[in-house]
Amino acid sequence: MSHDLFEIYRRRVQAALKTLSAKGEIPKPSNPAAASRRPSAFALEPPRDSRHGDMALNAAMALAKEAGENPRALAEKIRPALQKMEGVEKAEIAGPGFLNLTLKDEIWQSEIPKILALKDSYGSSARGEGRRVLIEYVSANPTGPLHIGHARGAVFGDALALLMEKTGCAITREYYVNDAGAQADTLAASVWTRCRQSLGETIALKEGLYPGDYLVPVAEEILKNHGGDRLTAMKDEPRRALLREESVRAMMDLIKADLKDLGVSHDCFIHESALVRRGAVKKAVGILEKKGFVHEGTLPPPKGGKGKESADWTPHRHLLFLASRFGDSSDRPLQKKDGSWTYFASDIAYHHDKIARGFDEVVNVWGADHAGYAPRLRAAFEAFGSGADFHVKLCHMVRVLKDGSPVKMSKRAGGFIALRDVLKETGRDAFRFQMLTRKNDAPLDFDMKKVLEQANENPIFYVQYAHARICSVFRRAEEAGLTEEEEREADFALLAHQSETSLIKMLARFPRQVALASSMREPHRIAFYLHDLAALFHALWNVGKDAPAQRFLLENRNDEERALTLARLALLRASKIVLAEGLRILGVRAVEEMR
Repeated sequence: MSHDLFEIYRRRVQAALKTLSAKGEIPKPSNPAAASRRPSAFALEPPRDSRHGDMALNAAMALAKEAGENPRALAEKIRPALQKMEGVEKAEIAGPGFLNLTLKDEIWQSEIPKILALKDSYGSSARGEGRRVLIEYVSANPTGPLHIGHARGAVFGDALALLMEKTGCAITREYYVNDAGAQADTLAASVWTRCRQSLGETIALKEGLYPGDYLVPVAEEILKNHGGDRLTAMKDEPRRALLREESVRAMMDLIKADLKDLGVSHDCFIHESALVRRGAVKKAVGILEKKGFVHEGTLPPPKGGKGKESADWTPHRHLLFLASRFGDSSDRPLQKKDGSWTYFASDIAYHHDKIARGFDEVVNVWGADHAGYAPRLRAAFEAFGSGADFHVKLCHMVRVLKDGSPVKMSKRAGGFIALRDVLKETGRDAFRFQMLTRKNDAPLDFDMKKVLEQANENPIFYVQYAHARICSVFRRAEEAGLTEEEEREADFALLAHQSETSLIKMLARFPRQVALASSMREPHRIAFYLHDLAALFHALWNVGKDAPAQRFLLENRNDEERALTLARLALLRASKIVLAEGLRILGVRAVEEMR
């Protein structure tokens, strides 16, 4: 069951416009196609300034050009129909033709019993219509534990999955393991060096190998399981294959442990090596070749090159994907000089595999350093002609600070800031919430000290404190013998104070905010909403501190005070439900006490 007050009124406006058009009171469109688009050509949303009513409608401006009329004149024709709509207190025209609706108090007050009845289903919807969506996120190379940069994408992808599930999408969470390329060979060589060191050899890590101390226990475990003498006696290629397989498995165990600590899980892990073994790359490239999108050719020299030949570049005929036909800046090689597949070719195979599994939408969550790679992969996706939607969500860099100064990279971790080291200091909740306090493609400063401060300037504290404060009121209410059953029968018309009304209106925005955040693929909108909701709750709390008559728990000396107390408790319970559900979408706990 879903409920969205803004969607209810959007449909009512839609019906009113159809009626006006049918009666000839507003001009009919010049063609049927335009008529079919008309009902959805407007937005109904909260105004930026609450003095402009409860809902702002741009229908007159959206339809004016098509109707060939002045927007404000068209608004004058629409306004009377809106004024007659159920629950509308007044409809006013503002500016160039905005229509501002103010709803009657009872409409807002009726949201409270709906929230209490729906509980954590409030804000849920079937807008996604069971749409099958694959979200691939993290997909860090299996060469070490997760670092802080990976973690932002992990939190974003996980929150996006929870958010889209809330709106009726069928989500598959996936991790792509890049274990068939040069990095896997470099990992195997790095581990073999550590094995030789453990066996007593005096040998240094060569330049280009992974220096992290996390590889030492990996090497020791491999020696324990396979024996140093056996490994030393093996030929290079069989030993490299064994070390590659064992090292990748060990790294994935590390990564999965980090993800578990972060509260992130995946439904499936797809290995690049498995795709290569079963010939998926050759098959995918063959499909593109049959479509006429693959040919042999020579790429131009890289930008800044010296013409036909230079010390760094020589012309070479490649098997090329015609990415330029799909908006990419150039065609892209599918094979290297030695005939092996490029990383891009493997990615093409992986995305063909996604298409073959029948998803309606594919979302890739990548680091911002992959921005230039997105157009070529989008080109390949379009070339297959699946009809599925394809999105790339880029997560910008994170700068880790402590007391305002950048945190130094860890030599033990291999020159990066390990996620596990940060989580030990901040905990999961503070980390996850902070990762979502900026839009994913904006830079983010993460100050490890500030995210733990119990201060209003700390977003996670501010929101969790609101929930904890509400829980403290209910503990006192229970001691006073007040029950949840009584709250449901409260007279919500008693909630007439401006601060109470403001809080109710913000609660009623939650379903719309969830729907908007899901459609935009932007979970940070939920974090922003929760902060605004917490601000209104804290403001209401402070009203009670200064005015005893506005406190949540009155003395209950008479029926009037008891009735008002029950209505306020119902408002608090509704706030508690929405705060907890919003935090759940972000993968953050709603705590009952602040310690």
